[in-house]
Amino acid sequence: MPVFLTMLRSPIKHCKACGAVVVYRLPDDGDTKERAVCPACHTVHYENPLNVVGTLPHWGDQVLLCKRNIEPRRGKWTLPAGFMELGETTAQGAARETLEEAGAQFEMQGLFTLLNVARVGQVHLFYRARLLDVQFQPGIETMEARLFAEHEIPWEEIAFRTVKETLERYFFDRHAGQFGIHLIDIA
Repeated sequence: MPVFLTMLRSPIKHCKACGAVVVYRLPDDGDTKERAVCPACHTVHYENPLNVVGTLPHWGDQVLLCKRNIEPRRGKWTLPAGFMELGETTAQGAARETLEEAGAQFEMQGLFTLLNVARVGQVHLFYRARLLDVQFQPGIETMEARLFAEHEIPWEEIAFRTVKETLERYFFDRHAGQFGIHLIDIA
């Protein structure tokens, strides 16, 4: 099995179609990457990146951050975000996560950052979201949800680099008076 796959997540052990033990090898179809292949039914199992979706909720010159009540990085601040579910668009997933984690009422705006985190097999997408009020009802994954002006952001307590990169670009664009879409590769 390729070394980089073992660093990302547990390898596939059994075929999802028939339950036989899989082997990692090049498929017979000419594929150039090792895959989990079932020797019994010949099903090829593909391992793809996970999508993390969320929002950057804002109110005037402030942004909404959530203090994590779960691992990893419990007690650190983040934007409301989580893994996208099957059957939802990226925007729907971001909206669901914002409701679950912050209990915020908002108007979804455009895609703001797309961050490739290849070393952990993830793609993070954050949308700007205009808050409709400042009443928050955080869910069980959040200790506290509150607004921060740029100078109040607890930069050393931000949970994830993708969140820090998104916040930095938001405040830069806000000062410039124009929001773009940012594509970022996290090494």
